[in-house]
Amino acid sequence: MLLSAHIAVWGTSLLKLFAALLLLIGFAMLAQRRLLTLIHLLAWQGFVLALGTALVALLTGQTELWYSAALTLGLKALLIPAVLHRLLRRLKVRGDVEAVINIPTTLLLGIVLVIFAFSLAAPISALTGTITRGMVGIALAAVLLSFLMMITRRKAISQVVGFLAMDNGLFFAATSATLGMPMIVELGVALDALIGFVILGIFFFQMRETFDSMDLSHLERIREE
Repeated sequence: MLLSAHIAVWGTSLLKLFAALLLLIGFAMLAQRRLLTLIHLLAWQGFVLALGTALVALLTGQTELWYSAALTLGLKALLIPAVLHRLLRRLKVRGDVEAVINIPTTLLLGIVLVIFAFSLAAPISALTGTITRGMVGIALAAVLLSFLMMITRRKAISQVVGFLAMDNGLFFAATSATLGMPMIVELGVALDALIGFVILGIFFFQMRETFDSMDLSHLERIREE
């Protein structure tokens, strides 16, 4: 019994470390100026998410979460970043991230969003009695940081990376708040993500052929015309 209590305390501390790493990677994405490094950070975020899911599976004894961790590792940490990297090379996109506002201002807005996320999640965290208590605020902050990255980037690929990072934050929130979603729901989410990813890939190639650029400002000019 005492050993189990020590394992639970150790596991909870490690889970908090994974949550902090997830948030730190979110800030690193906001500050990143290179598309290739941005994709690498997305892969690391998926890897940390898979570790967190596996740790929750270990602490709760739910077999389904082990499958979820494996699916997260294969899809979010390996497959999607590899496909993005291949798209980057085939489309011959220039490796700079073009931001709408400068990086220091973006990071300052990110800090404000993190404070807002923790304030908003405080009542929810107070009602939870699980071993992952306190993770909701971090997950919400990661989602908001990803959304901020989406609206402050010009290139379509960097916006897609922000969308995928937002999905990672939502997945972490579901895992930490409910101790894992039903397996059928996770498979459905993974299938939706793959379908959306294929559609976005087709959009990338069509946009490249039409404008010879991945800057979404071209679409705004078409709307104005």
